Amino acid sequence: MMFEMLYSKIHRATVTDANLNYTGSITIDRDLIDAANLKIGQKVDIVNINNGERISTYVIEGARGSNTICLNGAAARKAQIGDKIIIISYAMIDEKELRDFKPAIILVDEKNSIVKKEESL
Repeated sequence: MMFEMLYSKIHRATVTDANLNYTGSITIDRDLIDAANLKIGQKVDIVNINNGERISTYVIEGARGSNTICLNGAAARKAQIGDKIIIISYAMIDEKELRDFKPAIILVDEKNSIVKKEESL
């Protein structure tokens, strides 16, 4: 049996830009993508802590070391620069894998620098 489980999250990231005139998605600093084990084009949920909005979109790569978190296209209407968001990814995991699987939890500071990487809930 397969279960849809938390795969990773970037917790309390700060929105650095919102680009309404882009084709869509969320641009994430490559360092954060790697830390959260995300893939380019992977579906993610975005939860805005400031206003309660919750949207789904996909990951595109931002410049490594830029600390960029940019909502693009229609998603840009769901957050303002400075808002705190949680970026959540999920994966289908079979029952055997669940025993040893630990999601990557990335904690960042107000400038989106990695403070800590946890592998548990």
